[in-house]
Amino acid sequence: MAQLTLRGFDKEMERRLREVARREGISLNRAALRLLRKGAGLDAPRERTEVVGSALDHLVGSWSESDERELQAAVAAFEEVDEELWR
Repeated sequence: MAQLTLRGFDKEMERRLREVARREGISLNRAALRLLRKGAGLDAPRERTEVVGSALDHLVGSWSESDERELQAAVAAFEEVDEELWR
């Protein structure tokens, strides 16, 4: 297996590596590999955090027509295409 040396870890990265290693009872090297694989999308996620699921079900149908109009007005600028950017 190939060997790679990484330098320049900031304090937050070092803290996170040590936290993962301690929590999972693994070496710092193994923790780094685990985080690298996860960040590169090479490991199947244990939990799909990008999926909403049913967490927002209680909000369905709770907005009034006034709330909807207010939201539509607030985001209207995002619907406009700046023709200068597409030339």
